[in-house]
Amino acid sequence: MFEPRLALASLSGEADAAWARAAADHAGAAFLGGIAVDEPSREAARKLVARDREEFLPADPFEFIDDQLAAVADSPAAIRPGINVRTTTVEPVCEVAAICADHDAILELNAHCRQAELCAVGCGETLLADTERLAEYVAAAAEAAPAVSVKVRAEVDDVDLASVAKRIAAAGADGIHVDAMDSESVIADVAAATDLFVIANNEVRGRESIREYMEFGADAVSVGRPSRRPNGPVMAAVSDAVAELTTEPTP
Repeated sequence: MFEPRLALASLSGEADAAWARAAADHAGAAFLGGIAVDEPSREAARKLVARDREEFLPADPFEFIDDQLAAVADSPAAIRPGINVRTTTVEPVCEVAAICADHDAILELNAHCRQAELCAVGCGETLLADTERLAEYVAAAAEAAPAVSVKVRAEVDDVDLASVAKRIAAAGADGIHVDAMDSESVIADVAAATDLFVIANNEVRGRESIREYMEFGADAVSVGRPSRRPNGPVMAAVSDAVAELTTEPTP
């Protein structure tokens, strides 16, 4: 899906083209966003802003996505763009997928955010318990997008991520981006369930954490907060460790 096998994970209200370009020397992909793309999800995002959370709320989310993906694709350093989107309806997924096709970008469906405002309207992590609707979104995205990933979260009550992985794989997904929380071994369950490209996220800070995730079966890892300091020691350590560990011979 991308090389090197390090991704920049979306940061609410921060992960734009400038952010991606700043760290492009380290990573193989950058997931911009998240972007709310239908009115219920946008209204939820407005409520988040009202309580001092950073959110992207452009007047035209589709024009914003197009412009931002183009800016990443034009970066002097090669990095594959992606866009993390939130929606309560399937129609905007089709429009975003067509934009992604123009930029060889990954469309990442957000089944991850846990803010009450987003869950109340039926997006974010609520999709983990509504796999039929999530699968509908994946199938719509797969019609046009060059690659489709789903961002998910571990430790959600009554949700089996291995089963979610199987359902989205059947619907046409290419990858799954797993926020492992404090359950790192969930990566092994997800990796064993399907042939999806597995991106492991949470506390990726250096060689030890990356090796653990890869031993569990992750194909790549991602970083969130450390990407705010692209020239900082954590990004350098993670980048070096990914380069080392993904070129080691298989035992």
